[in-house]
Amino acid sequence: MTATSTPLYVVMLGAPGAGKGTQARMLSETLGLPQVSSGDIFRENLKNQTPLGLLAKQYMDNGALVPDDVTINMVMERLSRSDCAAGVILDGFPRTLAQADALDKALKAANLAISRVPLLEVSDDALINRLAGRRVCRDCQAMYHLEFNPPAVEGKCDKCGGELYLRADDNPDTVRNRLFVYYKQTAPLIGYYYAHGVLFSLNGDQPMEQVQAELLAAIQA
Repeated sequence: MTATSTPLYVVMLGAPGAGKGTQARMLSETLGLPQVSSGDIFRENLKNQTPLGLLAKQYMDNGALVPDDVTINMVMERLSRSDCAAGVILDGFPRTLAQADALDKALKAANLAISRVPLLEVSDDALINRLAGRRVCRDCQAMYHLEFNPPAVEGKCDKCGGELYLRADDNPDTVRNRLFVYYKQTAPLIGYYYAHGVLFSLNGDQPMEQVQAELLAAIQA
């Protein structure tokens, strides 16, 4: 991508376990664009005790949700950095219509806009099975799957040798609740981005290489 081309802003959509993070990482490596998640942004701001991080911590310490304007300001600060000049792959943000609208307004103020929004479609049963098999390294947070991406040594991370564990929010009962929250809060973004003419759907229940190939083809079309 040349310096004079329009920045490519991609928002990954899909239910928990649909493969957004994996596809975003692969897309990031192929296109040379940073993968940015709201979780990473929060952790960075909290770790570095930035003014926004300290403000967010006040809400979190009181058990309250961090207001959208604080989150948006964190995201826009991240997008303003030089490594995002050619674009970015947004993973896990926005999560609500209010966040999507606020992000659009903030981007518009900078003469920017969301370019493409891939929706990874996977059945609920497949999502539950996927997440139940997911394992995370306690030390470096690398992700594995007992069926699709198993570690070389059972229970050990290939990268750092750390212990692999099943996250509490990946057990089947919790996954069903996560899906309920997704359908209630995040699924409305499907209609929002469809109305904006940037949404396209992919069958996420395919081998990840096939999903990535179709994702790349659609984005570069």
